[in-house]
Amino acid sequence: MTKTSTTPVVLTIAGSDSGGGAGIQADLKTFAALGTHGTSAIAAVTAQDTTGVSGVHEIPPAIVRAQIETVVRDMGVRFAKTGMLSSSPIISEVSKAIAEFGLKVVVDPVMVAKSGAHLLRQEAVSSLKEQLIPVAYVLTPNVEEASVLTKIEISSMDDVLRAGGALLDMGARYVVIKGGHLPGEPVDTLFSRGSPPLYYRGKRIASKTTHGTGCTFSAAIASCLALGLAVEEAVGTAKQFVWNAILYGLDVGRGVGPVNPIANLEMDAEKFRVISSVSDALCLLESSDFATLLSPECQINLVMSLPLRYASGVESVCGVPGRISNSGGRLKPASCPAFGGSRHVASAVLSAMRHDPGVRSAMNIRYSGDILRVLNDLGYSHSSYDRSKEPEEVKAAEGASIPWGIEEAIRAYGGVPDVIYHTGDWGKEPMMLVFGRDAVEVAMKAIRIAKRLAEVTGAGTHSG
Repeated sequence: MTKTSTTPVVLTIAGSDSGGGAGIQADLKTFAALGTHGTSAIAAVTAQDTTGVSGVHEIPPAIVRAQIETVVRDMGVRFAKTGMLSSSPIISEVSKAIAEFGLKVVVDPVMVAKSGAHLLRQEAVSSLKEQLIPVAYVLTPNVEEASVLTKIEISSMDDVLRAGGALLDMGARYVVIKGGHLPGEPVDTLFSRGSPPLYYRGKRIASKTTHGTGCTFSAAIASCLALGLAVEEAVGTAKQFVWNAILYGLDVGRGVGPVNPIANLEMDAEKFRVISSVSDALCLLESSDFATLLSPECQINLVMSLPLRYASGVESVCGVPGRISNSGGRLKPASCPAFGGSRHVASAVLSAMRHDPGVRSAMNIRYSGDILRVLNDLGYSHSSYDRSKEPEEVKAAEGASIPWGIEEAIRAYGGVPDVIYHTGDWGKEPMMLVFGRDAVEVAMKAIRIAKRLAEVTGAGTHSG
Protein backbone atom coordinates (compact mmCIF):
# COMPACT_ATOMS: atom_id res chain seq x y z
CA MET A 1 0.00 0.00 0.00
CA THR A 2 1.38 3.40 -0.94
CA LYS A 3 1.23 6.07 1.74
CA THR A 4 0.38 9.51 0.35
CA SER A 5 1.65 12.54 2.25
CA THR A 6 -0.34 15.75 2.27
CA THR A 7 2.50 17.73 3.83
CA PRO A 8 3.55 20.56 1.48
CA VAL A 9 7.20 20.56 0.46
CA VAL A 10 9.07 23.87 0.43
CA LEU A 11 12.55 24.56 -0.92
CA THR A 12 15.11 27.02 0.44
CA ILE A 13 17.90 28.17 -1.85
CA ALA A 14 20.34 29.99 0.39
CA GLY A 15 23.59 29.93 2.32
CA SER A 16 24.47 27.80 5.30
CA ASP A 17 25.05 29.58 8.63
CA SER A 18 27.44 27.58 10.81
CA GLY A 19 26.03 29.41 13.84
CA GLY A 20 22.57 28.02 13.12
CA GLY A 21 20.80 31.37 13.41
CA ALA A 22 20.10 32.37 9.80
CA GLY A 23 20.22 30.98 6.29
CA ILE A 24 19.38 27.37 5.55
CA GLN A 25 19.26 26.48 9.23
CA ALA A 26 16.70 29.16 10.12
CA ASP A 27 14.64 28.33 7.04
CA LEU A 28 14.40 24.61 7.81
CA LYS A 29 13.41 25.29 11.43
CA THR A 30 10.72 27.69 10.22
CA PHE A 31 9.37 25.23 7.66
CA ALA A 32 9.13 22.49 10.29
CA ALA A 33 7.51 24.76 12.88
CA LEU A 34 4.79 25.73 10.40
CA GLY A 35 4.05 22.18 9.32
CA THR A 36 5.79 21.97 5.95
CA HIS A 37 8.63 19.70 4.84
CA GLY A 38 11.79 21.64 4.14
CA THR A 39 14.29 20.85 1.40
CA SER A 40 17.43 22.81 0.57
CA ALA A 41 19.79 23.88 -2.14
CA ILE A 42 22.89 25.28 -0.48
CA ALA A 43 24.38 28.17 -2.45
CA ALA A 44 27.25 28.98 -0.08
CA VAL A 45 28.84 27.76 3.11
CA THR A 46 29.72 30.43 5.64
CA ALA A 47 31.90 30.33 8.72
CA GLN A 48 30.03 32.58 11.12
CA ASP A 49 28.84 32.96 14.67
CA THR A 50 26.90 35.58 16.61
CA THR A 51 29.75 38.10 16.25
CA GLY A 52 30.34 37.98 12.50
CA VAL A 53 31.22 36.14 9.30
CA SER A 54 34.82 34.96 9.04
CA GLY A 55 34.64 33.04 5.77
CA VAL A 56 32.48 32.27 2.73
CA HIS A 57 32.79 29.40 0.28
CA GLU A 58 30.49 29.57 -2.74
CA ILE A 59 29.04 26.36 -4.12
CA PRO A 60 29.59 25.90 -7.89
CA PRO A 61 26.50 27.17 -9.74
CA ALA A 62 26.00 23.83 -11.50
CA ILE A 63 25.78 22.06 -8.14
CA VAL A 64 23.29 24.66 -6.85
CA ARG A 65 21.21 23.97 -9.96
CA ALA A 66 21.52 20.20 -9.47
CA GLN A 67 20.23 20.46 -5.90
CA ILE A 68 17.17 22.44 -7.05
CA GLU A 69 16.41 20.11 -9.95
CA THR A 70 16.77 16.96 -7.86
CA VAL A 71 14.27 17.87 -5.16
CA VAL A 72 11.81 19.61 -7.50
CA ARG A 73 11.57 16.64 -9.87
CA ASP A 74 11.22 14.09 -7.05
CA MET A 75 9.04 15.95 -4.54
CA GLY A 76 6.85 18.17 -6.66
CA VAL A 77 8.01 21.41 -5.06
CA ARG A 78 5.86 24.40 -6.02
CA PHE A 79 6.96 27.00 -3.45
CA ALA A 80 10.46 28.10 -2.57
CA LYS A 81 12.44 30.96 -1.09
CA THR A 82 15.86 32.37 -1.80
CA GLY A 83 18.30 33.86 0.64
CA MET A 84 22.02 34.48 0.29
CA LEU A 85 22.96 34.20 -3.40
CA SER A 86 26.32 35.88 -3.38
CA SER A 87 27.44 35.96 -7.02
CA SER A 88 26.10 36.70 -10.48
CA PRO A 89 26.66 33.14 -11.79
CA ILE A 90 24.71 31.65 -8.87
CA ILE A 91 21.89 34.20 -9.26
CA SER A 92 21.72 33.47 -12.99
CA GLU A 93 21.52 29.70 -12.50
CA VAL A 94 18.91 29.99 -9.75
CA SER A 95 16.78 32.43 -11.76
CA LYS A 96 16.75 30.11 -14.77
CA ALA A 97 15.75 27.15 -12.60
CA ILE A 98 12.89 29.12 -11.01
CA ALA A 99 11.53 30.03 -14.43
CA GLU A 100 12.00 26.55 -15.88
CA PHE A 101 10.22 24.76 -13.02
CA GLY A 102 7.55 27.41 -12.55
CA LEU A 103 8.33 27.89 -8.86
CA LYS A 104 6.50 30.51 -6.82
CA VAL A 105 9.45 32.00 -4.97
CA VAL A 106 9.77 34.37 -2.04
CA VAL A 107 12.97 36.32 -2.72
CA ASP A 108 14.82 37.68 0.30
CA PRO A 109 17.49 39.89 -1.30
CA VAL A 110 20.15 39.24 1.34
CA MET A 111 22.95 41.76 1.08
CA VAL A 112 24.41 42.34 4.54
CA ALA A 113 24.51 40.14 7.66
CA LYS A 114 23.41 41.47 11.08
CA SER A 115 27.11 41.71 11.95
CA GLY A 116 27.70 44.03 8.96
CA ALA A 117 29.43 41.48 6.72
CA HIS A 118 28.60 41.81 3.00
CA LEU A 119 26.94 38.66 1.66
CA LEU A 120 26.25 39.88 -1.89
CA ARG A 121 29.03 40.92 -4.22
CA GLN A 122 28.67 44.46 -5.50
CA GLU A 123 28.74 43.33 -9.12
CA ALA A 124 25.89 40.88 -8.41
CA VAL A 125 23.35 43.62 -7.56
CA SER A 126 22.53 44.14 -11.23
CA SER A 127 21.98 40.37 -11.69
CA LEU A 128 19.63 40.40 -8.74
CA LYS A 129 17.64 43.26 -10.27
CA GLU A 130 17.64 42.02 -13.86
CA GLN A 131 17.28 38.24 -13.41
CA LEU A 132 15.98 37.27 -9.97
CA ILE A 133 13.46 40.01 -9.14
CA PRO A 134 11.53 39.51 -12.41
CA VAL A 135 10.83 35.87 -11.43
CA ALA A 136 10.00 36.69 -7.79
CA TYR A 137 6.48 35.93 -6.59
CA VAL A 138 7.07 37.87 -3.36
CA LEU A 139 10.07 40.15 -2.78
CA THR A 140 10.93 40.94 0.87
CA PRO A 141 13.62 43.64 1.16
CA ASN A 142 14.26 45.65 4.29
CA VAL A 143 14.52 49.43 3.97
CA GLU A 144 18.26 49.39 3.30
CA GLU A 145 17.99 46.67 0.65
CA ALA A 146 15.07 48.45 -1.01
CA SER A 147 17.14 51.63 -1.08
CA VAL A 148 20.07 49.87 -2.79
CA LEU A 149 17.82 48.21 -5.35
CA THR A 150 15.84 51.35 -6.25
CA LYS A 151 18.49 54.02 -5.54
CA ILE A 152 15.82 55.84 -3.50
CA GLU A 153 16.98 57.12 -0.12
CA ILE A 154 14.31 55.86 2.25
CA SER A 155 13.69 57.78 5.47
CA SER A 156 9.89 58.05 5.57
CA MET A 157 6.73 56.19 4.60
CA ASP A 158 6.45 58.37 1.49
CA ASP A 159 9.84 57.03 0.43
CA VAL A 160 8.67 53.48 1.15
CA LEU A 161 5.68 54.00 -1.16
CA ARG A 162 7.88 55.24 -3.98
CA ALA A 163 10.33 52.37 -3.54
CA GLY A 164 7.53 49.80 -3.47
CA GLY A 165 6.22 51.01 -6.80
CA ALA A 166 9.71 50.95 -8.30
CA LEU A 167 10.27 47.34 -7.17
CA LEU A 168 6.96 46.26 -8.71
CA ASP A 169 8.11 47.87 -11.93
CA MET A 170 11.18 45.59 -11.84
CA GLY A 171 8.88 42.59 -12.24
CA ALA A 172 8.11 41.22 -8.78
CA ARG A 173 4.47 40.09 -8.39
CA TYR A 174 4.29 41.26 -4.76
CA VAL A 175 6.68 43.35 -2.67
CA VAL A 176 6.92 43.57 1.12
CA ILE A 177 9.17 46.35 2.37
CA LYS A 178 10.05 45.67 5.99
CA GLY A 179 10.01 48.85 8.04
CA GLY A 180 12.03 47.82 11.07
CA HIS A 181 14.92 50.13 10.19
CA LEU A 182 12.73 53.26 10.17
CA PRO A 183 12.10 55.27 13.36
CA GLY A 184 8.99 54.55 15.43
CA GLU A 185 6.94 51.39 15.60
CA PRO A 186 7.73 49.00 12.72
CA VAL A 187 5.37 48.94 9.74
CA ASP A 188 5.71 46.40 6.93
CA THR A 189 4.08 47.42 3.65
CA LEU A 190 2.73 45.01 1.04
CA PHE A 191 2.54 46.18 -2.58
CA SER A 192 0.79 44.50 -5.49
CA ARG A 193 -0.22 45.64 -8.93
CA GLY A 194 -3.63 47.28 -9.16
CA SER A 195 -4.23 47.34 -5.38
CA PRO A 196 -3.53 49.91 -2.67
CA PRO A 197 -0.69 49.13 -0.24
CA LEU A 198 -1.50 47.05 2.85
CA TYR A 199 0.11 48.00 6.16
CA TYR A 200 1.11 45.50 8.85
CA ARG A 201 1.79 47.40 12.04
CA GLY A 202 3.74 45.89 14.90
CA LYS A 203 5.52 46.71 18.14
CA ARG A 204 9.23 47.16 18.48
CA ILE A 205 10.96 44.62 20.72
CA ALA A 206 14.04 45.60 22.70
CA SER A 207 16.05 42.47 21.92
CA LYS A 208 19.60 41.30 21.18
CA THR A 209 18.29 38.12 19.55
CA THR A 210 17.48 39.28 16.03
CA HIS A 211 19.92 37.29 13.89
CA GLY A 212 17.96 35.48 11.18
CA THR A 213 14.90 37.74 11.28
CA GLY A 214 14.72 38.26 7.52
CA CYS A 215 15.38 34.60 6.70
CA THR A 216 12.68 33.48 9.11
CA PHE A 217 10.17 36.01 7.75
CA SER A 218 10.62 34.99 4.11
CA ALA A 219 10.64 31.28 5.00
CA ALA A 220 7.42 31.74 6.97
CA ILE A 221 5.75 33.44 3.99
CA ALA A 222 6.82 30.61 1.70
CA SER A 223 5.46 28.01 4.14
CA CYS A 224 2.15 29.83 4.50
CA LEU A 225 1.78 30.06 0.73
CA ALA A 226 2.47 26.33 0.43
CA LEU A 227 -0.23 25.72 3.05
CA GLY A 228 -2.74 27.54 0.85
CA LEU A 229 -2.89 31.01 2.38
CA ALA A 230 -3.31 34.07 0.18
CA VAL A 231 -0.33 36.42 0.06
CA GLU A 232 -2.03 39.03 2.24
CA GLU A 233 -2.74 36.48 4.98
CA ALA A 234 0.64 34.78 4.59
CA VAL A 235 2.46 38.04 5.25
CA GLY A 236 0.39 38.78 8.36
CA THR A 237 0.90 35.27 9.73
CA ALA A 238 4.63 35.43 9.03
CA LYS A 239 4.91 38.77 10.80
CA GLN A 240 3.34 37.38 13.98
CA PHE A 241 5.50 34.27 13.69
CA VAL A 242 8.67 36.37 13.51
CA TRP A 243 7.51 38.60 16.38
CA ASN A 244 7.33 35.55 18.65
CA ALA A 245 10.63 34.23 17.29
CA ILE A 246 12.33 37.50 18.29
CA LEU A 247 10.49 37.84 21.60
CA TYR A 248 11.60 34.35 22.65
CA GLY A 249 14.98 34.45 20.91
CA LEU A 250 17.98 32.43 22.02
CA ASP A 251 20.53 34.16 24.22
CA VAL A 252 23.59 32.30 22.97
CA GLY A 253 27.01 33.53 21.92
CA ARG A 254 28.79 36.83 22.51
CA GLY A 255 27.09 38.87 19.81
CA VAL A 256 23.67 39.14 18.19
CA GLY A 257 21.76 36.01 19.23
CA PRO A 258 19.47 34.12 16.84
CA VAL A 259 15.71 34.31 16.68
CA ASN A 260 13.87 31.17 17.74
CA PRO A 261 11.54 29.86 15.01
CA ILE A 262 10.67 26.89 17.20
CA ALA A 263 9.21 29.16 19.91
CA ASN A 264 5.72 29.02 18.40
CA LEU A 265 5.81 25.22 18.31
CA GLU A 266 7.21 25.01 21.83
CA MET A 267 4.53 27.31 23.21
CA ASP A 268 1.75 25.23 21.69
CA ALA A 269 3.28 22.07 23.15
CA GLU A 270 3.72 23.67 26.57
CA LYS A 271 0.13 24.91 26.57
CA PHE A 272 -1.07 21.37 25.95
CA ARG A 273 1.10 20.05 28.80
CA VAL A 274 -0.14 22.75 31.18
CA ILE A 275 -3.82 22.24 30.39
CA SER A 276 -3.37 18.47 30.74
CA SER A 277 -1.72 18.88 34.16
CA VAL A 278 -4.44 21.25 35.43
CA SER A 279 -7.18 18.94 34.10
CA ASP A 280 -5.62 15.91 35.83
CA ALA A 281 -5.26 17.90 39.05
CA LEU A 282 -8.92 18.94 38.96
CA CYS A 283 -9.93 15.29 38.59
CA LEU A 284 -7.89 14.45 41.69
CA LEU A 285 -9.49 17.26 43.68
CA GLU A 286 -13.01 16.30 42.56
CA SER A 287 -12.47 12.70 43.64
CA SER A 288 -11.17 13.64 47.10
CA ASP A 289 -13.40 13.05 50.15
CA PHE A 290 -11.58 15.74 52.08
CA ALA A 291 -10.63 18.58 49.70
CA THR A 292 -13.71 20.69 50.55
CA LEU A 293 -12.24 21.18 54.03
CA LEU A 294 -9.79 23.58 52.40
CA SER A 295 -12.36 25.88 50.76
CA PRO A 296 -12.14 29.56 51.73
CA GLU A 297 -15.07 31.97 51.45
CA CYS A 298 -13.69 33.34 48.19
CA GLN A 299 -13.47 29.79 46.77
CA ILE A 300 -10.44 28.04 45.31
CA ASN A 301 -8.41 28.44 42.16
CA LEU A 302 -5.69 26.13 40.89
CA VAL A 303 -3.23 27.47 38.33
CA MET A 304 -0.16 26.48 36.36
CA SER A 305 2.05 28.74 34.29
CA LEU A 306 3.91 28.27 31.04
CA PRO A 307 7.70 28.02 31.59
CA LEU A 308 9.33 31.26 32.69
CA ARG A 309 10.74 32.03 29.23
CA TYR A 310 7.16 32.18 27.89
CA ALA A 311 5.48 33.66 30.96
CA SER A 312 4.61 37.22 29.97
CA GLY A 313 1.68 37.82 32.36
CA VAL A 314 -1.50 36.31 33.76
CA GLU A 315 -2.55 35.32 30.23
CA SER A 316 0.37 32.88 30.33
CA VAL A 317 -1.12 31.13 33.36
CA CYS A 318 -3.83 28.47 33.11
CA GLY A 319 -6.55 28.57 35.78
CA VAL A 320 -10.26 27.94 36.26
CA PRO A 321 -12.57 30.81 35.18
CA GLY A 322 -15.21 31.13 37.89
CA ARG A 323 -13.03 29.22 40.38
CA ILE A 324 -13.60 25.91 42.18
CA SER A 325 -16.45 25.67 44.69
CA ASN A 326 -17.88 23.25 47.26
CA SER A 327 -20.84 21.58 45.59
CA GLY A 328 -22.62 18.85 47.55
CA GLY A 329 -19.53 17.96 49.54
CA ARG A 330 -17.20 17.81 46.55
CA LEU A 331 -15.00 20.38 44.88
CA LYS A 332 -16.41 21.32 41.48
CA PRO A 333 -14.72 23.62 38.93
CA ALA A 334 -17.03 26.24 37.45
CA SER A 335 -15.58 25.70 33.99
CA CYS A 336 -12.82 24.01 32.03
CA PRO A 337 -9.26 25.26 32.62
CA ALA A 338 -8.19 28.14 30.40
CA PHE A 339 -5.28 30.53 30.09
CA GLY A 340 -6.09 33.83 31.75
CA GLY A 341 -8.59 32.05 34.03
CA SER A 342 -7.05 33.47 37.19
CA ARG A 343 -5.66 36.81 38.27
CA HIS A 344 -4.75 36.62 41.96
CA VAL A 345 -3.31 33.09 42.20
CA ALA A 346 -1.69 33.55 38.78
CA SER A 347 0.05 36.68 40.04
CA ALA A 348 1.42 34.72 43.01
CA VAL A 349 2.86 32.01 40.76
CA LEU A 350 4.50 34.52 38.44
CA SER A 351 6.15 36.16 41.47
CA ALA A 352 7.39 32.82 42.81
CA MET A 353 8.79 31.79 39.41
CA ARG A 354 11.13 34.76 39.42
CA HIS A 355 12.89 33.11 42.36
CA ASP A 356 12.49 29.47 41.32
CA PRO A 357 11.49 28.90 37.67
CA GLY A 358 10.62 25.31 38.50
CA VAL A 359 7.74 26.35 40.76
CA ARG A 360 4.99 26.86 38.19
CA SER A 361 1.77 25.99 40.01
CA ALA A 362 -0.25 27.12 43.04
CA MET A 363 -3.63 26.69 44.71
CA ASN A 364 -5.25 28.92 47.31
CA ILE A 365 -6.82 27.34 50.39
CA ARG A 366 -8.29 28.75 53.58
CA TYR A 367 -6.09 29.67 56.52
CA SER A 368 -6.50 28.20 59.99
CA GLY A 369 -4.33 27.35 62.95
CA ASP A 370 -5.24 23.69 62.48
CA ILE A 371 -4.00 23.73 58.89
CA LEU A 372 -0.80 25.43 60.00
CA ARG A 373 -0.22 22.61 62.50
CA VAL A 374 -0.95 20.06 59.79
CA LEU A 375 1.75 21.62 57.61
CA ASN A 376 4.24 21.05 60.40
CA ASP A 377 3.03 17.46 60.88
CA LEU A 378 3.50 16.71 57.18
CA GLY A 379 6.87 18.44 56.99
CA TYR A 380 5.74 21.09 54.50
CA SER A 381 7.80 24.27 54.59
CA HIS A 382 5.95 27.54 55.00
CA SER A 383 6.46 31.28 55.28
CA SER A 384 4.14 34.25 55.79
CA TYR A 385 3.74 37.98 55.35
CA ASP A 386 1.81 40.61 57.25
CA ARG A 387 -0.75 42.42 55.09
CA SER A 388 -1.09 45.17 57.68
CA LYS A 389 2.51 46.19 56.87
CA GLU A 390 1.83 46.61 53.17
CA PRO A 391 3.18 50.02 52.05
CA GLU A 392 0.60 52.58 50.95
CA GLU A 393 2.17 52.88 47.49
CA VAL A 394 1.76 49.12 47.03
CA LYS A 395 -1.88 49.26 48.13
CA ALA A 396 -2.48 52.10 45.67
CA ALA A 397 -1.01 50.19 42.71
CA GLU A 398 -3.45 47.87 40.93
CA GLY A 399 -2.43 44.23 41.33
CA ALA A 400 0.69 44.96 43.39
CA SER A 401 -0.39 43.53 46.76
CA ILE A 402 0.05 39.83 46.02
CA PRO A 403 3.47 40.14 44.34
CA TRP A 404 4.63 42.29 47.29
CA GLY A 405 3.43 39.70 49.80
CA ILE A 406 4.96 36.75 47.95
CA GLU A 407 8.28 38.58 47.69
CA GLU A 408 8.21 39.33 51.43
CA ALA A 409 7.54 35.70 52.35
CA ILE A 410 10.16 34.31 49.95
CA ARG A 411 12.75 36.76 51.22
CA ALA A 412 12.03 35.79 54.81
CA TYR A 413 12.26 32.05 54.06
CA GLY A 414 15.23 32.27 51.68
CA GLY A 415 13.44 30.53 48.82
CA VAL A 416 10.02 29.38 47.68
CA PRO A 417 8.40 27.22 50.41
CA ASP A 418 5.59 24.71 49.98
CA VAL A 419 3.07 27.15 51.46
CA ILE A 420 2.87 30.95 51.83
CA TYR A 421 0.13 32.47 53.96
CA HIS A 422 -1.15 35.66 55.54
CA THR A 423 -3.61 36.10 58.40
CA GLY A 424 -5.66 38.78 56.70
CA ASP A 425 -6.24 42.48 57.13
CA TRP A 426 -9.21 44.84 57.19
CA GLY A 427 -11.64 43.38 54.64
CA LYS A 428 -9.14 40.75 53.50
CA GLU A 429 -9.76 37.05 54.17
CA PRO A 430 -6.79 35.09 55.61
CA MET A 431 -5.37 32.82 52.94
CA MET A 432 -2.80 30.14 52.20
CA LEU A 433 -1.16 29.34 48.89
CA VAL A 434 0.17 25.85 48.17
CA PHE A 435 3.01 25.85 45.62
CA GLY A 436 4.48 23.08 43.47
CA ARG A 437 6.24 22.24 40.24
CA ASP A 438 3.03 21.36 38.42
CA ALA A 439 -0.70 21.29 39.07
CA VAL A 440 -0.82 17.58 39.91
CA GLU A 441 1.87 18.00 42.57
CA VAL A 442 -0.04 20.92 44.09
CA ALA A 443 -3.31 18.97 44.10
CA MET A 444 -1.62 16.01 45.80
CA LYS A 445 -0.17 18.30 48.47
CA ALA A 446 -3.61 19.83 49.05
CA ILE A 447 -5.27 16.41 49.31
CA ARG A 448 -2.68 15.26 51.85
CA ILE A 449 -3.26 18.42 53.88
CA ALA A 450 -7.03 17.95 53.74
CA LYS A 451 -6.87 14.28 54.69
CA ARG A 452 -4.59 14.96 57.63
CA LEU A 453 -6.81 17.86 58.70
CA ALA A 454 -9.81 15.51 58.76
CA GLU A 455 -7.84 13.07 60.92
CA VAL A 456 -6.72 15.60 63.53
CA THR A 457 -10.00 17.55 63.74
CA GLY A 458 -12.52 14.74 63.20
CA ALA A 459 -14.20 16.84 60.47
CA GLY A 460 -16.94 15.11 58.44
CA THR A 461 -16.31 13.90 54.93
CA HIS A 462 -18.40 13.13 51.90
CA SER A 463 -18.89 9.43 51.18
CA GLY A 464 -18.81 8.81 47.44
